[in-house]
Amino acid sequence: MARKKKEDMSLVSDGMMRFNALRPGTNIAFSIVFILLALLCVIPVIFVIIISFSSESSISQVGYSFRPVSWSLTAYDYVWNQRDSTGMPTVVRALFTSVGVTVVGTVIGLCLIATMGYVLSRRSFKLRTLYTYMIFIPMIFNGGLLSTYVVNTQILNLRNTYWALIFPLACSSFYVIIMRTFFQTTIPDEIIESGKIDGASQLRIFLQLVLPISLPALATIALFLTFAYWNDWYQASLYIETNHRELYPLQYLLVSIEKNIQYLSNNESNMSADSGVQMPSETMRMAIVVIAVVPIMFSYPFFQKYFISGLTIGAVKG
Repeated sequence: MARKKKEDMSLVSDGMMRFNALRPGTNIAFSIVFILLALLCVIPVIFVIIISFSSESSISQVGYSFRPVSWSLTAYDYVWNQRDSTGMPTVVRALFTSVGVTVVGTVIGLCLIATMGYVLSRRSFKLRTLYTYMIFIPMIFNGGLLSTYVVNTQILNLRNTYWALIFPLACSSFYVIIMRTFFQTTIPDEIIESGKIDGASQLRIFLQLVLPISLPALATIALFLTFAYWNDWYQASLYIETNHRELYPLQYLLVSIEKNIQYLSNNESNMSADSGVQMPSETMRMAIVVIAVVPIMFSYPFFQKYFISGLTIGAVKG
């Protein structure tokens, strides 16, 4: 009996392997498609980097090209030579600001989102429905820019502080709903009950039992928060005044430099002939893209393993 059952299992396994196996031609076709998709993602980045190292005269002669006539570091020199009152390059200070805001904001955001999502996922919480609606409604109708600005500046006094760059983006209703759904569908109730039987408090159950098996979801939310903080410049435009340039994040500083370059380029004809060299307006745009994108590219490999698991977890139940 046991032998027959083993043979049946072997037949089922062989059938599943044949069903899931790809023919050599299909495998080659899929490989070609994925190679083309990868090239579509990589080639534009390489192209932007090449243009950022091109000279303005080369762009004037041949336009955007993979083989510029001449190379130049004028765009990067211009960014590096922008200094603050202490003599430090403003791009370096802004880089430190962006890194600090991104790290602190991501940690705070994960703490708020995970704890709120866990509380809303517990059926024993009597106010779960009320708070779920309170969190869900702002996803559809937000409070508006004016009310948000008044709360952050007049009540919380966040103007011209680093917290103005952190708190407005720290908690998202959408991410809270995602975490609540994850806890409800993925965390078995038996794990929670086992912790209660052992006398553990809710906080200890959350920290020692729930969080370790929630790393895929947490890493996915952390990746989204990291991108949101790193790419944000809007909060600085609202809450940071021009006399507090030391608080500028990298994105807002680069936007300001690009605007200055554009202004000088548009008014170049009104300047004297000996005012300086040609403004690197075209290469500056590409240099700004490189400076903004390259640092955040190195953060993705740290999240990749958990990010892929977070996208597929819960898709198959067994």
